[in-house]
Amino acid sequence: MSVCGEAVGAGSLPSELVVHIFSFLAGPDRLRASAACSHWRECLFYPALWPRLRLSLRVSPAERPRLEFLMRKCGWFVRELRVQFAADNYPSGGGGSGAAAAGGEVGAAVAAAAAGDGEAPPPLCPRWLDLLRTYLELVLCVLSSVRNNRNLQKLSLFGDISILQQHGSISNTYLGKVDPDGKKIKQIQQLFEEILGNSRQLKWLSCGFMLQIVTPTSLSSLSNPIANTMEHLSLLDNHIPGNTTLITAVELERFVNLRSLALDFCDFTAEMARVLADSNHVPLHRLSLLVHSVSIMHKSLDSMPEDENWKALTRNSANLRVYIMAFDVKSDDMLRILKPSIPLERIHFDSYITCVSGAVVDLISRQYDKFLTHFILMNDVIDMSGFPDLSDNRNEDPLVLLAWRCTRLSLLAVHGYTVWAHNLIAIARLRGSDLKVLEVTEESIDFDQGELADQDVDPVHNLIEQVSLGLGRPWHAVMDIELLSVFTEPTRHFYREMQSFSEGI
Repeated sequence: MSVCGEAVGAGSLPSELVVHIFSFLAGPDRLRASAACSHWRECLFYPALWPRLRLSLRVSPAERPRLEFLMRKCGWFVRELRVQFAADNYPSGGGGSGAAAAGGEVGAAVAAAAAGDGEAPPPLCPRWLDLLRTYLELVLCVLSSVRNNRNLQKLSLFGDISILQQHGSISNTYLGKVDPDGKKIKQIQQLFEEILGNSRQLKWLSCGFMLQIVTPTSLSSLSNPIANTMEHLSLLDNHIPGNTTLITAVELERFVNLRSLALDFCDFTAEMARVLADSNHVPLHRLSLLVHSVSIMHKSLDSMPEDENWKALTRNSANLRVYIMAFDVKSDDMLRILKPSIPLERIHFDSYITCVSGAVVDLISRQYDKFLTHFILMNDVIDMSGFPDLSDNRNEDPLVLLAWRCTRLSLLAVHGYTVWAHNLIAIARLRGSDLKVLEVTEESIDFDQGELADQDVDPVHNLIEQVSLGLGRPWHAVMDIELLSVFTEPTRHFYREMQSFSEGI
């Protein structure tokens, strides 16, 4: 092609045209195209091409140069920023891999705390020190890059270092080594408050499992106009010691346009429910609550909403749906928490120490039959006698009753509890194709003696065939638990599901 007798190459195209071409390309294709020449590389970071930035960062020193480059280019104008800090190689003193080894450390720490064990924390692991030091540097890099971004509309931060923050003595010991005078933590907290104070369009603020980034005074940095227009607020397990809460009912009164909220259950009080039920607030559509045994140990359930508070809240918010995740919570506490008027749509149990009782499952199926769509039951308690059996000494299996009563059930996942083969077939037949996800680990499935004694039928083949027929699609048990992210990465799974749950209004 020639213009006025001169050859024109791709590098001579106007910037506006190059940006327009880039807008039709997927991210990887856009990056490859930008390698054509320096002019195209300059066009790659045009603000219109990067309204959203979603990063999954390994907590590794190798990430820092790439992160600094990307945040320097985009941090000052990006409108939606989502960052996950993923510690994908957990240091473990006792072998094992990934989250499974991590879970063992969490369980040991919680068990010691529950028993009142006065022993000193385990010896410091050099790899943990390196991990935490790198984590703090990466967080500082992200926050410093967006501190003056007034276009920011959505900010979501997730920190996957929950092992260190499950037990205060462990996390404080490690922090004392990598940040002895607390300067980095204070700098992180100050940067976070600056971001909130400088924001002019922020409508979505989500911070989950981040180590000491949010303080009880952080939200006061938001101006009243921004707080008044905020639509989503999530403050989950940010490891504030003692019984300190990150938001009070008085502070919540400013968030009159809140449509979705995610909090630690012990922080969601009856007074908060009354604030949200007030006619001055727009109807709340989504409420996600994290119930953790450590939180219950340090805080009290005495201030939680009673049934009349839930009734008042649902009168003002007729479309409200609730998502609860329970970590190692005793069945007696769950029976106190599960008030009849909660519009419970999703519930996820995960345990390393305690087990859910059949009574809790039965209560859920009776009280929430009109709402429940997702039921996840995970257990990693090591017991030589085998997995707990929810149907023990019962005429009817609680999981079968759940499938029968909860006609909207679309997801059922079970690991670490005995699921009898004939009950699994019954569940598939009861819910049929409406049960979109049925994940049961192979090691959780058991067969009665009658099925095993029948020499003419392979019980495993028969199970697969009958469940597949009931669901109307091919089905197999989960063979490798490492493939089941809901088990290997429970906090990340919950946070990801909470985000989509809140966005699905």
